[in-house]
Amino acid sequence: MKLLINMTLCLLLGVSVSGWAADNDEVDYLALAALMLRDGNLDRAMVALDQVDLQADGIDVVRYWTLLGMAHMQRDELEPARDAFRKAADSGAAEPAVFVYLAQVNYKLEDYQATIDALDRAGDSLARVPSAYQMKAQSYWLLKQPVMALATLEQGSKVFPDDANFLRRRVFYLVDLGLYKEAVAEGRRYLQLTQGKLEDYVAIGNALRASGELDEAAEFLEEAQLQFPYSTDVKKVLAHVYLQREELSAAADLLYRAELLDPKLMAEAAELYRRAGQINRALSINSRLSDQPEKFRQRLALYLELQNYEQAAAMEMPLRRVGLLEDEDLQYAIAYAQFKIGEFGAAERHLSALTRPDLFRKAAELRRAIQDCQEDSWKCL
Repeated sequence: MKLLINMTLCLLLGVSVSGWAADNDEVDYLALAALMLRDGNLDRAMVALDQVDLQADGIDVVRYWTLLGMAHMQRDELEPARDAFRKAADSGAAEPAVFVYLAQVNYKLEDYQATIDALDRAGDSLARVPSAYQMKAQSYWLLKQPVMALATLEQGSKVFPDDANFLRRRVFYLVDLGLYKEAVAEGRRYLQLTQGKLEDYVAIGNALRASGELDEAAEFLEEAQLQFPYSTDVKKVLAHVYLQREELSAAADLLYRAELLDPKLMAEAAELYRRAGQINRALSINSRLSDQPEKFRQRLALYLELQNYEQAAAMEMPLRRVGLLEDEDLQYAIAYAQFKIGEFGAAERHLSALTRPDLFRKAAELRRAIQDCQEDSWKCL
């Protein structure tokens, strides 16, 4: 972009510094403005352009509007820049670069159809500019015209066979469209041409997983782990693959390694160990959680899983301290633990506070169990 601006400015400058004045009296304000723009003196460039008399004989009007558009664009004044570039473009004698600038401004203004129209007006002179194809493809995509977007990328790939960016973007488009098998095929072709980035491997691995190719996804992501050993993203996607293959312990082990890199994954790792039946390991990880509400919520579930009802019942005060006893699921869980250790009165106090229909029914069943225990204690041994 900056190179294109400088090249255009050199063309627009048109004369040397010594040529600013034609007769030592008249200053060439267009040449002066071009020089100021090239040097980054935007305010001075605007001052010079303000001195231009568009009604004077011999004034290069196209050049004036182009310079004005460039000044506004570099000042991030998009609407005035678009107006200036439009006037330059509509003159019929604008350089192709003007249409590129107009397209860029339209794109920033999120006028994607106008972006495409500006690039089309540039003609064949832009046929060798990769960014023009990429901007056009993305504009079609944002206009929800995926067929045209993909076709534009395909065209760009043919013109620039060594530029893998076209293929990379095509992979992501196919993923977003849910065409996972096509995305995987294109993704593998892309990775053969380039080393690939981390997000490329994650996206293709996700595509394989979403397409149901779980074995291939696992193999692909395991290879990615070797290339990106410190990436939690690869580990998380691979863990989901293992979960879909019902390999809970493998998924838990993977997230355990990931949480060493990202502590935010600690609770999820503990939950996977719980689901895998490794409760003690889950408790060990849970003890290191810094998020107290999450820690206490998960610990209560783990105690119940272990049928350690005394410790589960003892969670009442910690849960109350962090405001979690307003959660009716947790309130019922505490009531159940208190019932199991014979604290029927305490259990009843929690049961009477339940209002949710599903829990209200479960509370009625637990009350009947409490009544049975009170009438015949041997039934609760």
